[in-house]
Amino acid sequence: GVSKVTREDELPNALSAARQYDSKVLIEEAVAGSEIGCAVMGELFGLITGEVDRVDLSHGFFRIHQEDSPETGSENSTFIVPADISDESRRLVQETAKAIYRTLGCKGLARVDMFLTDDGRVVLNE
Repeated sequence: GVSKVTREDELPNALSAARQYDSKVLIEEAVAGSEIGCAVMGELFGLITGEVDRVDLSHGFFRIHQEDSPETGSENSTFIVPADISDESRRLVQETAKAIYRTLGCKGLARVDMFLTDDGRVVLNE
């Protein structure tokens, strides 16, 4: 039920597709930028972040949750690890991941998915 809408006339079909799975539908604003992720692990002395990764798309948008076998990845993407971003952006992503982890009250291991916009902002994805 996930669709990407770029024109107003595409919205009715996208809503119809989503409603096949649930009566509640989430509509999000598209974020122009790269999809990035960072693991965070809480431990006795603080938080540890993993290496930042970036989703490299061959076409379309990242649809891992719609694949029949999500553990094999998505047909239109590969992960770049470490992400090919500046050191400054990498630190910002890792610090943002920690802040989100704390804010949500996470424990143990969590993965924080975000977008890095073209102007250098980090936006929470999921």
